[in-house]
Amino acid sequence: MRLDKWLWAARFYKTRALAAEEIGKGRARVNGQLAKPARDVRPGDRLTLRQGVVEREVIVRGLSAQRGPAPAAALLYEETPESIARRAAADEQQRLAAEPALSLGQGRPTKRDRRQLDRQRSGSPAGASGWGERWSASLD
Repeated sequence: MRLDKWLWAARFYKTRALAAEEIGKGRARVNGQLAKPARDVRPGDRLTLRQGVVEREVIVRGLSAQRGPAPAAALLYEETPESIARRAAADEQQRLAAEPALSLGQGRPTKRDRRQLDRQRSGSPAGASGWGERWSASLD
């Protein structure tokens, strides 16, 4: 059975095209060797896949030409204990890491915020616009 078709049937990728693309990028290895999408997969083969930042290592246990439900797809492979431990560590690392977007504060100021900032910088009262000080046409 083709590697890309097996990865699709085992629900590692949503489409065969995505599976073939990831294999083509070198993110899949069969028994430690780089593979092509048409590579034959047999029960007992050891696959190494990189999905995002996590590298998964699975052993092929069965073949299926059809994409079935997730419980049936889970029977097609067995994930190694080392791979499960790496995934758990990566999940924990991601959970503990601070979200970079949270450090940005409020983001871009609104029009009202901009007007308040202009008033504070110019030192003018609340009713003045602040433009007069910056764009004066006086003949001083």
